Amino acid sequence: MLQIRDLSISMRKDLRPLIEGFSFALNPGDRVAVVGEEGDGKSTLLKVIYDAEMVEGYAEWSGQVLRDGLLLGYLEQEVGPGDGALSGYEFCCKEPAFLESSPGELALAAGKLGVPVELFYTDRPVGTLSGGEKVKLRMALLTLRRPDVYLLDEPSNDLDVETLEWLEEFILNCGKPVMYISHDEALLENTANVVLHIEQLRRKTLPRWTVAKMGYRQYVEERLGRMEKQAQLARKEREEDRKRQEKILKMEQQVQHRMDSISHAERDAVARLLKKKMKSVKSMEHRFERERGDMTELPETEEAILVGFGPGVGIPAGKTVLELELPELRTEDGELLSEGIQLNVRGPEHICITGRNGAGKTTLLRKIAALLLPRGDIRAGYMPQSYAETVDQSLTPVEFLTGGSGEKAVMTRAKTYLGSMKYTPEECGHSISELSGGQKAKLFLLKMILDSNNVLVLDEPTRNFSPLSGPVIRGMLKDFPGCIISVSHDRRFIEEVGENVYELTENGLVKI
Repeated sequence: MLQIRDLSISMRKDLRPLIEGFSFALNPGDRVAVVGEEGDGKSTLLKVIYDAEMVEGYAEWSGQVLRDGLLLGYLEQEVGPGDGALSGYEFCCKEPAFLESSPGELALAAGKLGVPVELFYTDRPVGTLSGGEKVKLRMALLTLRRPDVYLLDEPSNDLDVETLEWLEEFILNCGKPVMYISHDEALLENTANVVLHIEQLRRKTLPRWTVAKMGYRQYVEERLGRMEKQAQLARKEREEDRKRQEKILKMEQQVQHRMDSISHAERDAVARLLKKKMKSVKSMEHRFERERGDMTELPETEEAILVGFGPGVGIPAGKTVLELELPELRTEDGELLSEGIQLNVRGPEHICITGRNGAGKTTLLRKIAALLLPRGDIRAGYMPQSYAETVDQSLTPVEFLTGGSGEKAVMTRAKTYLGSMKYTPEECGHSISELSGGQKAKLFLLKMILDSNNVLVLDEPTRNFSPLSGPVIRGMLKDFPGCIISVSHDRRFIEEVGENVYELTENGLVKI
């Protein structure tokens, strides 16, 4: 049994506490979903549990993690620095379990994940693999290790629907305790039996954690219901208190007016009575003040906040946004991915492209972005799957949003928008490389809002948003009056945002 006792974690740079006094026992059969807003420390918690040395550069911690001889298996959110240049085979050889596995075991692991066994031996650099292929390859290597506990940081990122279904079955039936972070609401609802909710309240100065031994949907519904009841009771008590204060104030004014208007002849007798009444009123006021300290608190919650697109980002219904005819789609290495691709987009259509991992969706979207971004008749914005693809990670969020402009009004506007999305002043001064994946994704959307983009080209836009932010993001994009051309495996996103859905196959785009 994995035990955590009185664990506290804080950031080195700004001393911000991420989690305090956390105690927990991971038992056989537990499938623990770790949820929370972007930048709240979910990934850092998993790293401390697995190997605290992984956070030494940016975080401090105290407490105990008792592993009791257990072999922990950890899936990092991204491929490690420097590994992208390795070939697939070189990358696999870094894992001892791969070298010790028989060809039959390798074939079985590859088959379960729906990847060719040749992927273990490929000469292709890991950095050129699709996002889903990277996750599958690392999951296969992890299962070869046969750990006693699985710690999975965003295992659902970039997986196609078929592999997501495999991942659900794996979490449910692997027979080992699993603690995992995921932004896929369907995965959470179908697999979790324990929810660990990490929050940052009071502008990220007060950490709070909650452990609920129940399914994710039940937790969300009970939490919302409980907080709504608390809020109703708190509002009712405050309204009653307001009426009492008004009554007391009126009584005080009446007594004071009577005292000011009594004649000299009746002053002594009446004044004694009025003073007695005033004393009674003051006593009542003091009693109400004491009761006010016992009033129900308004619930403290960390809600997902995202500013919306302003006016003027619509697209006329007949406007031609894209007329794409692509005889062939190939990788940078020349591998043929698809043939005969055609895609016509007009007006405020919301297009979603899906398909198996490695089909070439990101490659296709890059080509679409290259066509649309230079156009002068539209204002296109692009969110790549890998944020470093188009953004200097050494920039601060403010520098990214302002384009380096030192103009006071421009900087003030950027900081105001960042504040509305719960960036602290300290985080506004951090480099983008120090931000969480979800915070980076919010930056891209915020940039599109500030630039008034009316065409959004989005590669897996919800992949790094928390399941609590997800509904807010989907609602905003669903109501977007401009055009969206996106790639996604997010089942909720496809259902709610994708008005026209296409699957990328070897024979082009097929409308679903």
